[in-house]
This record gives sequence, C-alpha cells and structure tokens, in this order.
Amino acid sequence: MAKAKPGKQVTDIPIAATGEQTIKLSDYRGKNIVLYFYPKDSTSGCTREGQDFRDNIAKFRRANTVILGVSRDSIKSHENFRARQEFPFDLLSDKEEKLCNQFDVIKEKNMYGKKVMGIERSTFLLDKQGVLREEWRKVKVDGHVDEVLARVKELNKNQ
Repeated sequence: MAKAKPGKQVTDIPIAATGEQTIKLSDYRGKNIVLYFYPKDSTSGCTREGQDFRDNIAKFRRANTVILGVSRDSIKSHENFRARQEFPFDLLSDKEEKLCNQFDVIKEKNMYGKKVMGIERSTFLLDKQGVLREEWRKVKVDGHVDEVLARVKELNKNQ
C-alpha cells in the first residue's frame, strides 16, 4: 500500500470505529478531515489531546471539518474512553496497523529503557477531496489543536 504523501490522494481503507461502524475516509468527501494518531486510550497526554479537540469541536464543525482519532486500542477500549471523555467524534481501532502504516506513524520508542514499536503522536489534515494537505509529527499536545485549527481555516480560504 502506498504511503500517504502531502499533495496526494490518500488510499481508502475501511477501519472499525466507535458506534458499531466501519469508516472509510471517503465517507467524508466534501469535508476536511483531521486524522490524529495517538499512542493509547486513557493515558494523560492522549486524554488531554482528545479533550482539546473536544473543546474546540464547534470551531472545527464551523470550518466543515471532521475529527477522527486513531490508535491500536480495541473498539471496547475506545467506546469506554470516548464515553468517559464525552468525545463528540469517532475513534478508529487500527489493530492491524493499516492506517498506521499508510501514514507511517509506527516508530521505535524507548519505554522504561526497553525498545518498543508504538504510535508516534501525529496529526494529518486532508482536504475535501481526500488529499493530504498537512502533517504534524512528534506532536506536543500543548497548543497543537490551535495550530491545526489555524491551518484548517487557511485551507478553507484556498479551496
């Protein structure tokens, strides 16, 4: 499968999502998509990042933009995380790492002195036609959502 590259259409892959659904990115044609990859449900950084997207959801909706969170956690874990945090967007379960590999977010990490493969916190912005327009890698949570929202607004002006 082709890796996602800025300026190129993203390959459509069906992925299990919260709400007992299977989602494809093409389901959202006509809307921008913010696809954010995070390491693990209910951890402090991942919770804060999701809360930041949640707290700004009205601004993203006004900008005709859908938020989708992705990790390798199970749907059951996602449903619990989403309910506890009252996330108004879907979480995708990429246990088989299909989206993770397409967006090249699986990286070697150091956990308590041990090398492990895990998701590097990353965010991708797709335009209304499913073309990758922006990517943020090695994301730091503080201020990230504001930066993404500013880029969405800029993209909308140019479309």
